[in-house]
Amino acid sequence: MNITRRNFLKLAATTGLLLSVKETTAATNEKILVVYYSRTGEEYGLGNITKGNTAIIAEIIAQRLGADIFEIKPVTPYPDSYEKCKKIASREKATKARPAFVGSVDVSGYDLIFCGYPIWYGDAPQIVYTFLEANDFTGKKIVPFCTSGGSGLSSTDQNISLTCPTAKILQGFEIRGRTAQQNPSKAAELVEDNLKRLGLL
Repeated sequence: MNITRRNFLKLAATTGLLLSVKETTAATNEKILVVYYSRTGEEYGLGNITKGNTAIIAEIIAQRLGADIFEIKPVTPYPDSYEKCKKIASREKATKARPAFVGSVDVSGYDLIFCGYPIWYGDAPQIVYTFLEANDFTGKKIVPFCTSGGSGLSSTDQNISLTCPTAKILQGFEIRGRTAQQNPSKAAELVEDNLKRLGLL
């Protein structure tokens, strides 16, 4: 079957396939994976967005490092309505829910894994923990990154460390969601600054 690049990207987006983005090469021989959850729809202060804040940052990281990328897509999508999504997110956090996600990726072949997410109620969405608990990160290095309205990583780096006790958690970073949406060149600059800090560029 002949499949164009555009159709492949559409297929990957709907089925949770792993994408390989080979734009540039990191200053390391490590095999790198970027994993992220991101939401579209109504966003506080930004209106309706067609590409999630965290997705924008994840793609920048993958492009700059020549890394593979995997999107954590929920089996049951969150509603576009900001208020409805807030209620679900609050309930999931309170009950420590573990929403199912589509597809899978074998993390065993990677040395360094970037894990990205928005900040919901001071934490990563619970679906991120579904993914982390479903995989073995023994001996891996994990870099948390998030998008938010200005809360920073909150306690998510500590929570990821507790969830993945056999991994090494490196110092992560936050990019404002508004910056990702409205000033992508600035977002790319901030990402590159953090990648340089990590010794990857």
